[in-house]
Amino acid sequence: QVQPVESGGGLVQAGGSLRLSCTVSGSLFRLYAMGWYRQAPGKQRELVAGISSDGSTNYADFVKGRFTISRDNAEKMVYLQMSSLKPGDTGVYYCRIGNSAYWGQGTQVTVSS
Repeated sequence: QVQPVESGGGLVQAGGSLRLSCTVSGSLFRLYAMGWYRQAPGKQRELVAGISSDGSTNYADFVKGRFTISRDNAEKMVYLQMSSLKPGDTGVYYCRIGNSAYWGQGTQVTVSS
């Protein structure tokens, strides 16, 4: 069974940076599209960024120019580099395999003002 596992969250001041990592077990990682989502308290979970198996990327408007998604198929990793963080970026960040039911457990990102 594949299971994404996130890491890299933490507390950072506004304007700072964090890099989130997600690893996925199994030998088929290179075939998966991957996505990063976030959920703020009291809000619905929303897509932040996605990357296809061939490396094409897409971003939510609210992170364009600030966040970068990337992947390393050899290491079975997907990353989310977050820069110019704002308090509104606070939430639990989740990694997901494509549109599947396979989600990670989430990692907390807190941006202080």
